[in-house]
Amino acid sequence: MKNPTASMLVIGDEILSGRTRESNIHFLAIELSKVGIDLKEVRIVKDCKPAIISAVRTLSTYFDFVFTSGGIGPTHDDITSECMAEAFNYKIDINEDARKILEDYYLGLGKKLNSARLRMARIPKGAKLIKNSVSAAPGFSIGNVHVMAGVPKVFQTMVSSILKTLKRGTPTLSRTLKLLLAESEIAALLEKLALDYPKLSIGSYPFDINNEFGVNIVVRGDSSDLIDQFINNLETKIKELNCST
Repeated sequence: MKNPTASMLVIGDEILSGRTRESNIHFLAIELSKVGIDLKEVRIVKDCKPAIISAVRTLSTYFDFVFTSGGIGPTHDDITSECMAEAFNYKIDINEDARKILEDYYLGLGKKLNSARLRMARIPKGAKLIKNSVSAAPGFSIGNVHVMAGVPKVFQTMVSSILKTLKRGTPTLSRTLKLLLAESEIAALLEKLALDYPKLSIGSYPFDINNEFGVNIVVRGDSSDLIDQFINNLETKIKELNCST
């Protein structure tokens, strides 16, 4: 049985302008691999209603799950909730459960739930809330789309919450072989050997660290035995190659 597929939609001018360094993609990719959900595509769009709506409609059609980050805060440029409602023809209004969560949170801080903070309780009708144990303001799920905050710490806790509820597949395993060789020296060998292991994903990534040059061969799949077999075969053939030169 194939693993469920996923995509991610990153929303925010601050990402595209370079003002904010994106880290949520990295976190989500690792967490999805652990539970056997294959991340297939990532898109980054501006805080622009047509762009957000178009992207989420497309991604939700082609993938089992869509995870979004950004644009659900208290300011005027946080338009993700409205975009999700419009994209899927839902009405949007204050969600009373979300309001209560926010009221209790800010009361505990000795603050009032003002109009800006109340914006974070505007949720498409019928959406399911995603728990936020860091700053209270919830994300939400609408169909197969899971809408979460862009702040990394909050995004991470929301991902941990929502993944518990989703269909899972076979976790992806990974092993890296570090070689002090140029890619060009093993490219032909790697290509030939990869054909014998169609169930594995094999990547070649050159590095130059502190004047140490080489390449990392990353082997990914769902069978540790098969991965180990590939690595052992590769090491053996590289030794044979070195002996013949």
